[in-house]
Amino acid sequence: MRNNLKFAVYLLLSIAVSLAHAGSYEDFFQAVKRDDAKEINELLRRGFDPNTIDPSGRPGLFIALQEGALKAADALVEWPKTKVEWRNAKDESPLMMAALKGHKELVRKLIARDADVNKPGWAPLHYAATGGHLEIMLMLLEEHAFIDAQSPNKSTPLMMAAMYGSTPAVRLLLEAGADPLMRNELGLSAVDFAQRANRPDAAQLIAAAVRNRQPKGKW
Repeated sequence: MRNNLKFAVYLLLSIAVSLAHAGSYEDFFQAVKRDDAKEINELLRRGFDPNTIDPSGRPGLFIALQEGALKAADALVEWPKTKVEWRNAKDESPLMMAALKGHKELVRKLIARDADVNKPGWAPLHYAATGGHLEIMLMLLEEHAFIDAQSPNKSTPLMMAAMYGSTPAVRLLLEAGADPLMRNELGLSAVDFAQRANRPDAAQLIAAAVRNRQPKGKW
């Protein structure tokens, strides 16, 4: 009889915990989308796992960065149990997303949490260059980001800046020592990227850098 009573108590407690967790699950992701840092912190203090993924497989931090919920992202980065080294199906990390979106302070905080500045493949510097975010590019370079990092198809941050970023982003990378002679797997150089994007200013900058690297009489 006593054993049956204990079992019933344990069962009720288990059901209660499961229901509470289910409610917290929905509350958490709704709070992220509402950019409600106060609610997120309350759930975390109550023991909710910040690394829980939503039905599409994304943790709250990545969702917050994707959707511009910066208060929510900040709360999650500040929480010590949040994993900042996570990858989605495209091998993108929270630091890459913050770099692409231009969230400078979150980039700084993610780096302070030891987010990988030099992850293999597409790297945060590729994404910062794509967005043309100069301060973030400088921040990453100061953290020893590899300036000529190669994506899976061998594209470099300079190529991304040339096609999608900005002329100042191209200038920054060249002045920091980016190699304008590199080519990706399709044989395309940074000049080719700029020309394909119809960006003559960027193309001229890169072409001048190429000339400076060529022996006299070879250009």
